[in-house]
Amino acid sequence: MSDTPQAVSGFIERMGLAAQSDGMPRIAGRILGYFIIHDGPASLARLAQELQVSRASVSTNARILRNLGVLEATAVPGDRQDYYRLAERHYLRLLEGYVERMGTMSASLAQAERELPADWAGAQTRLADMHHFIDTARDNIRDLIEHLADRTDGISRGQRS
Repeated sequence: MSDTPQAVSGFIERMGLAAQSDGMPRIAGRILGYFIIHDGPASLARLAQELQVSRASVSTNARILRNLGVLEATAVPGDRQDYYRLAERHYLRLLEGYVERMGTMSASLAQAERELPADWAGAQTRLADMHHFIDTARDNIRDLIEHLADRTDGISRGQRS
C-alpha cells in the first residue's frame, strides 16, 4: 500500500518542477498541484503552511494563477482572509489564454510583414513561416479546446467519452 502523504507531496513537488520547466514559478506549479489534490477553498495562510513557503510567495503566485484563469478568488462567510479555489475547467482557460496571446503575436507578425520592405526576402520568409506556424497552432488549439469542452460537458452530465 502506498504512503498517501508522501504520494501527495511528491505529486505537488513534481507539479512545481513541471511548471518551472515551462518557465513558470515553481511555487505556482506547487499551488496548482495542491488544488488538484485537495478540494478548495483554501486561504493563503493555509497554502503557505501546507506548502512551507512564505505567505507573500503564495500570494504572488496565486495571483499569477488567477490571472491565467487557473484559480478563482473566493470568500468564506465570516472570514476576511483571501481564499482561492481551482477554477472549473482551468485547463481550458489556460488554453484559451494561450490562443489569445498567440492572436496578439499573429497580428504583430502580420503588421511586420506589411511594413517591412518586400526586398527583405529573408526576413519576409521567416515572418511568413512564423505567421503560418502561429495561425496553424491557434487553429489546432481551438479544435482541442472544443474537443475537451465537449468531453467535460459529457462528464458533467454523468457520461464518459
